[in-house]
Amino acid sequence: MGGLTLLGRPPAAVVLDLDDTLYPQAAYLYGAARAVGRAGAAAGLDPIRLGRAVRRQLLAGSDQGGTIDRALAAYGLAPERAGELIPALVAAFTAYQPRRLPRYPGATAALARLRERYPLVCLTDGNPLIQRAKLAATGLSGWFSAIVITDELGGRSTRKPHPDGLRHAAGLLGVAPEDLVMVGDRPGKDVAIATALGARSIRVRTGEYAAAPDEPAATAVVDDLAAAVDLLV
Repeated sequence: MGGLTLLGRPPAAVVLDLDDTLYPQAAYLYGAARAVGRAGAAAGLDPIRLGRAVRRQLLAGSDQGGTIDRALAAYGLAPERAGELIPALVAAFTAYQPRRLPRYPGATAALARLRERYPLVCLTDGNPLIQRAKLAATGLSGWFSAIVITDELGGRSTRKPHPDGLRHAAGLLGVAPEDLVMVGDRPGKDVAIATALGARSIRVRTGEYAAAPDEPAATAVVDDLAAAVDLLV
């Protein structure tokens, strides 16, 4: 089935998620966990053991919050001692800036094909310092007409599926939200935000949430970004 047959009218622009859509977020989390381990070494903790504890918590759910707290508990620190260390370790996590992050295979070629046809916006959740560091390390910033980091619109409460991020992206481009197509890996965030504003969505089965149920249902579900681009061009 052709892309236009599946998606209907061509979109006015394409909005893309960042983490686990354009690059594997696990690569960033691995480095950030090591940075926390190094910071813990300054307080007398085993950096390898602490880094592994942080990675295990991240693998259990990278956006749950309280990652450092749980890692220190798993390490075996008393709550009082952990409380003393948490601010410095959280700061180390936030300040981590990777030199380079790997893109998914074919991501650059996919973006090049898309940009020949549509304006592109990156819509991502998270601490702005961290998200901008990821974009710099992947070298992908230049492909986008605009980058929208939802936390800059109103903090954690405006993260997807809150509609403000996608609405803001539409406003920057001067188009209606329903004329956008949202491409992302998470049904509960990327698909849900599109559904809330009447936009179409393409879910890619990559990264941490590749096996998550298709709820809510996307307009289309594909294996990866290259397949999503095939539908759009």
